[in-house]
Amino acid sequence: MTIRTIEQKFIHDLAEIYDAEQRFLEAQDKLLQAASAPQLKAIIQDHIEQTEQQIGNIEQIYRQLDANPERISCDGAAGLVRASEQGLAIADSPALRDYVIGGALSKVEHYEVAVYRGLLTAAESMGQIQIAALLRHNLQQEEQTAQLVEQSTPMLIEQAMLAGEQGA
Repeated sequence: MTIRTIEQKFIHDLAEIYDAEQRFLEAQDKLLQAASAPQLKAIIQDHIEQTEQQIGNIEQIYRQLDANPERISCDGAAGLVRASEQGLAIADSPALRDYVIGGALSKVEHYEVAVYRGLLTAAESMGQIQIAALLRHNLQQEEQTAQLVEQSTPMLIEQAMLAGEQGA
């Protein structure tokens, strides 16, 4: 498909983030089951609920555009999910696995922040005020989750280091 207009590019990017959110929702369920740190589990559980809302917001955007929701395979999301699965498979302890999960979440959140910022800028440029508000809501949630994950990283590192020392 050749993209010739800003609107077509917007729809394309929307379809990719729609796919990405679906992939990330499935992956978060797996991460929640693999996590052991209560703080990390709480972050993931909260973000699962937010991701479900974000998918709903994207579907509402499609309705406002009088279009059916469409998923275009998002290679970036697929790669991030695959990397998190590989990290979980090789982590040797629950504490190290939590650190891997935290890193995976951080990568995903920053990816989503970048995508939502681009979509928000395009929606505002096209004068799509209601759509921009929905995208802004998704962006704010992603930024908040990224901040929570980053704040928990030192604790996750410390626990992984302690587990390594005890296992050595």
